[in-house]
Amino acid sequence: MSRIFALARLPLVATAAFVVVLALLPGRRELALHLYALTVAALALAWLVGVVRRAHPVAKLSPFDLGLRTSRHTREPVAELERIEREVSMSASTAFDVHFRLRPRVQRIARQLLAARRGIDIATQPEAARRVLGEETWAIVRPDAQPPADRSGPGLDARRMRAVVASLEAL
Repeated sequence: MSRIFALARLPLVATAAFVVVLALLPGRRELALHLYALTVAALALAWLVGVVRRAHPVAKLSPFDLGLRTSRHTREPVAELERIEREVSMSASTAFDVHFRLRPRVQRIARQLLAARRGIDIATQPEAARRVLGEETWAIVRPDAQPPADRSGPGLDARRMRAVVASLEAL
């Protein structure tokens, strides 16, 4: 019941104001009537908007706003990328890791890049591959590379790793 009085309060105030204007300014009857009609129409429109909003609530953010938000959860790294990172970091430690972990991956990459971009096969054209790759990379990818005598010997330092990556990128 109190809600009905709350809804009726504003139109009642508008009606009272209309009556006061009619009493004080009798010559402005048309203007007062237009203002009253406009006020009542605005109140009715506001009430209808409220009804529609309650019937069809919207999200606090629009779909556009939701699209602009950055995700709060961090994306999990791709498993293959984690594996490569692990191989690279381990190859900095020992010669064993360079030969048995990093070498097969670098060899596969070099073989594919040489074949696709230069038409060179490492197995049948080792001298051409050596010339294109450079000594740093060739020492890792050469098909006849033997396992290191000292497995715990030094791995691949950052300078040599950059040289290998640069030579592969240059292909």
